[in-house]
Amino acid sequence: MTHPLAEKFSTTFGAQPDLMAQAPGRVNLIGEHIDYSQGFVLPFAIDLYTSVAIRKRNDGIVRIASSQRKQQFETFEITDIKPGYGVGWVKYPLGVLWALEISSGVDIFIDGKVPSGAGLSSSAALECSLAFAINELFHLGRSLKDLALLSQKAENDYVGVPCGIMDQSISLMGKSGFALLIDCSDLSTTLVPLDLTRADLQLLIIDTGVHHALVDGGYAERRASCESAAAKIGVASMRQLSAALLENNQKNLTNSEFMRARHAVTEIARVLETVTKLRESDYLAVGKILNESHRSLRDDYTVSCPESDLVVNTANANGALGARMVGGGFGGSVIALIDRAETGKISIAIEQAFANAGYKPPRFFTSLPSDGASLIN
Repeated sequence: MTHPLAEKFSTTFGAQPDLMAQAPGRVNLIGEHIDYSQGFVLPFAIDLYTSVAIRKRNDGIVRIASSQRKQQFETFEITDIKPGYGVGWVKYPLGVLWALEISSGVDIFIDGKVPSGAGLSSSAALECSLAFAINELFHLGRSLKDLALLSQKAENDYVGVPCGIMDQSISLMGKSGFALLIDCSDLSTTLVPLDLTRADLQLLIIDTGVHHALVDGGYAERRASCESAAAKIGVASMRQLSAALLENNQKNLTNSEFMRARHAVTEIARVLETVTKLRESDYLAVGKILNESHRSLRDDYTVSCPESDLVVNTANANGALGARMVGGGFGGSVIALIDRAETGKISIAIEQAFANAGYKPPRFFTSLPSDGASLIN
């Protein structure tokens, strides 16, 4: 039986794809806004994937289509692809072709199942599924670490979002049953067991419906504040900054720089503490750390929003072990660590709180840690 993605490709382009691949979105359990500060992060891949079908062409034409764009393809010349070229969502696949230095034409069909703007890294899922497929199709021999860096380059230098390396790393390197501790200074990774089922727990993902856009400057401003603080104190990044050194240099920083740096320093410590507590199966402590992270993101990094705060407060009031916003902020999703038996109760309470506040209904997902990018047979 023909794979549905191959059928969509064939319907759009009149031929069968050479190969298909997929890459997942992610949830970052802990470690928000510190990947670009050389910190540690602890994400896991979710079971929502973006899939891509591709086919080589014998000319310099690039055609790109998407299930989410009514399958109408857009056409480009491969020689025109450089930063500044393209408009809207197609800059993501164009950026991957540019970063991987592809000089041949190709047909690309994308089917994204990771909700856009929900803080689940739909952009990295798109980039990594295509990078993985291109690497296989053109026999580039790039490692997963290489592909992560090149996908990040596409988003940084082509799309214009100064993201860190976390999203691309977990989308490519995720493993079922594990979170992945990533040292963002060198991309070394350590698998950390995350067996919520055995503890009869669940990570509830709540999409607030407030969709963020990271190209609007808020993300870049916060990254710039951390880099400015590091430069004034004389360290390479937040990774080298201790809480004591930060306090001693507060007078040399603007209030904004101090707050952003305080979040980074404390969040890096929270990641390492979470790893310790997971290895001890101390999920009550993990829940408390999630709450601490949200307060820091809300008060020091100021990237939360009323909808996210309402989800966190309502979940905790109804028995969650802990909850926090995830992703770049300004909307997106919240995660809540809950007893599996409380899923319905907590979901209904959040829905009712949103209705009372006049917000549109949120969406709910659950996911166990899943595998990273792979070919589709």
